[in-house]
Amino acid sequence: MTPISDSRPYTEPWLRGTYADVPAAGRAVLHALDLALDDLTKWTAGLTDAEVHAQPLGLTSIAFHLRHIARSTDRILTYAEGDQLSAEQLGALKAESGGAEQGSEGKLESLAELLAEVEASFSNATNRIRVLAAANLDTPRFVGRKQLPTSIGGALIHVADHTQRHVGQIVTTAKTLRALQGEQRPSLPL
Repeated sequence: MTPISDSRPYTEPWLRGTYADVPAAGRAVLHALDLALDDLTKWTAGLTDAEVHAQPLGLTSIAFHLRHIARSTDRILTYAEGDQLSAEQLGALKAESGGAEQGSEGKLESLAELLAEVEASFSNATNRIRVLAAANLDTPRFVGRKQLPTSIGGALIHVADHTQRHVGQIVTTAKTLRALQGEQRPSLPL
């Protein structure tokens, strides 16, 4: 994952020439994860840990979305690999969907901890996506207890679109937090 640099004009990940060794569909997923990390870094910059856990106007917290992005990436790739979720993944899912806003030590996670979880998840995902992208993307896969049908390609594409959907919600929540505080921040270049 390539972090954004403030010293040069921003170039979107798909125009950086990265992952040239990965087949096109996998490369697009990797670029979507890079873009997500760029956006997460940009839009959460300057937020306090308390703001990250806040639910302005009833919106879901940024903390939940960050946690969900990291863990759902792992779960979706597990299905793409032809496996079912482990007991550990199911436990994390249950805690996540139960709205748990605390880390394993019973304290609220910091923004730095949450972003580190996303970065670690994406780093792990990069290697998995490289392997999956070389496979037949039409290979059937099945999701969950109901064994809902998809394919390797369908699961890979879902990693990208699902991640971007939650990043959009983080951006909206961050903008709402700043608007409620009356904070006027200059637009950051894209």
